[in-house]
Amino acid sequence: MLLAAAVMCGSLMATAQLKVVRDSVQLQEVEVLATRASSNTPVAFTNVSKQQIEAVNHGLDLPYLLSLTPGVLTTSDAGAGVGYTSMRVRGTDATRINVTMNDIPINDSESHSVFWVNTPDLASSLRDVQVQRGVGTSTNGSGAFGASVNMRSQASSLTPYAELSGSYGSFNTNKETVKFGTGRLGDHWVFDGRLSHISSDGYRDRATTALFSYYTQAAYFNDKTQVKFISFGGKEDTYHAWDGISRSKLESDRTYNPNGEIKHDGVVTGFYKDQKDIYKQFHFQLLFDHKFNNTWKLNAALHYTDGYGYYQEYKNQRTLTEYALEPFMVDGDKIKKSNLVRKKILDSGFGGGVFSVHYTGERLASVLGGGFNKYSNNHHGQVIWVENYLGTLEPDHEYYRNKGKKTEFNVYWKNNFMIWRGLSAYLDLQYRHINYTIKGVNDKWDWTASPEHMQTLDVDENFNFFNPKVGFNWNINLNNRVYASFAVTQKEPTRNNYNDGPLTVHPKAEKLMDWEAGYEFKSRRFSAGLNLYYMKYKDQLVLNGKLNEIGELMAENVPNSYRCGIELMAGVKITNWLRWDVNATFSRNIIKNYVGYVSDYDDNWEEMWTQTAIEKGNTTIAFSPSAIVNSVLQFNYKGFEAQFQSQYVSRQYLDNFESKEDSLDPYFISNLGLAYSFSLPHVKKITAGVTVYNLFNKKYENNGYSQTAAIYTGGDKSNAPTLVSDPRFYPMAGTNVLAHLTFLF
Repeated sequence: MLLAAAVMCGSLMATAQLKVVRDSVQLQEVEVLATRASSNTPVAFTNVSKQQIEAVNHGLDLPYLLSLTPGVLTTSDAGAGVGYTSMRVRGTDATRINVTMNDIPINDSESHSVFWVNTPDLASSLRDVQVQRGVGTSTNGSGAFGASVNMRSQASSLTPYAELSGSYGSFNTNKETVKFGTGRLGDHWVFDGRLSHISSDGYRDRATTALFSYYTQAAYFNDKTQVKFISFGGKEDTYHAWDGISRSKLESDRTYNPNGEIKHDGVVTGFYKDQKDIYKQFHFQLLFDHKFNNTWKLNAALHYTDGYGYYQEYKNQRTLTEYALEPFMVDGDKIKKSNLVRKKILDSGFGGGVFSVHYTGERLASVLGGGFNKYSNNHHGQVIWVENYLGTLEPDHEYYRNKGKKTEFNVYWKNNFMIWRGLSAYLDLQYRHINYTIKGVNDKWDWTASPEHMQTLDVDENFNFFNPKVGFNWNINLNNRVYASFAVTQKEPTRNNYNDGPLTVHPKAEKLMDWEAGYEFKSRRFSAGLNLYYMKYKDQLVLNGKLNEIGELMAENVPNSYRCGIELMAGVKITNWLRWDVNATFSRNIIKNYVGYVSDYDDNWEEMWTQTAIEKGNTTIAFSPSAIVNSVLQFNYKGFEAQFQSQYVSRQYLDNFESKEDSLDPYFISNLGLAYSFSLPHVKKITAGVTVYNLFNKKYENNGYSQTAAIYTGGDKSNAPTLVSDPRFYPMAGTNVLAHLTFLF
């Protein structure tokens, strides 16, 4: 599956334009550009066009279509790029990447992540994507601590069209998409739609995925006003592949998936068939654009997102009281533990509005914008089955229930003032207010309470952030550009930061100060650029090696940390049909004076005692490789296209102790893509192709987690502890193939 990302890279970095096959005139579209960077904005960014997305969109999730832009890494639980996938930018994870669609926040308000599996095949309905690295410009939603991803929905076409596409390949991976557009109706209306299905068995055992999605839009336009109503969403049904495997298992059975194990007397006797995550998510957006004159313009939007779903899992030998169940007697013995099936349910709603007022003068461009959003999410859990239970078990026995609510308001003012002959000054000021509450019963047992009971959640936090950004940009001439900027952003903790840590100690908000400077050169045959960055964090929440019950890594505030690096890009058009592009990121990612904690165990690892503090000093931040290098050789001639892509990623540590044993080995992978396009009577374009991922069958892992522990010889804590590692890894697929076929009418 990785080659689709490789093809994307070639399209991303190439300056040569792809031929637009669909011969249509685009309407004056709703221009949602308030949070976007332009050639006068002093930030590092990459634009990905609709044509570039279409060239590689054969079934992989959107992170894989962006995976080879500078500083970006992707992960896949199932090992094949379909299902639960994620991305990191400059070492920061999905909770720190701000994502918007038409300036409307897409990140979940509590987890701060985007679960791309909930919006399958969204790439098929995008006009373009902009990835801003670093703090970037002010945006709606959570703070951008590594990057922001700004998506725009597809444009409306004045001419009717239809498109059929399909893919099939290794691991029974397949994608089917139908798209259509009515063209202009009655001089003012245009309707578009899409239906998609994606499924895969996954590289890992039972890591199946079944995804269904839709996209519809109705647009009204006249000379000065455009209104568009959009709805998109779908349903995902995935078998869990959330847990990694040991290093020894990588050698003996790389595809093994421990999720769903049914154990008796410590022996795996089978797998639970309904170990699944099922979720439905539907987005509704009403976009409004009005152009008063050549100087003033207004954008506004209302939105609502409805989400409902659950995950169900088999748990071996769980303590019954932790699930509000009474122990039972069998032959005079009191049974306190038993195998059971639990179900965790979410029911969320997110709605609000965003706006931006644009002024464009001779020397000043100014935008005043912001948004108001409200979010609520009901969490509750049920026990639906207990093995051999003797007692009263109510249907769908409930053992916890809580509700999270979040209200957010933000306003920003952006100004770009032309000083002299291409030299401009940039000022961007933002204020954010957040109120976040969690009330109810947590899903964890409180062993410290007297009497013991489920943990009580009582969070009511307010945050007020002022985020200024300043910079200079100089377009020296048509070929050369230099820029420099300084930006501040702040970010509230996630839900997991609250309910997976000590209930009596709330995490602090994070603060980032970001210095950026860059140079770009562009000509007809050659392009090059570099960007320098220094990102200094205060109270950054970093991974501390602990896991919650579903395998999510916990985090803690560290007072001082930083990321600094250089991003390099170059491309040369060797001939009219051959191009070579490269990009590279080299960085240092350091926590200063780090003190971490590991669990203490006895010699037999049978009894967890307390926590040991380990004073590490200056150390590398987890999941932050020091080098990422990409290369794409692209050939295009008379409808035939070939791309050969290679990627190198240096070592990544799974925790902040910088141990080689607890790390992902460096990897170098290569991929090959081939495609041919032609036309027939009544068919505008037919494209047939095949992609080969991991061409040389490299065995590698791009994600994992640490389980470092401290052992005291003989249980004597007066002795120095020995740190013992037992990491887990997510293996990626070896050589695999995906064929694709598309018809445009």
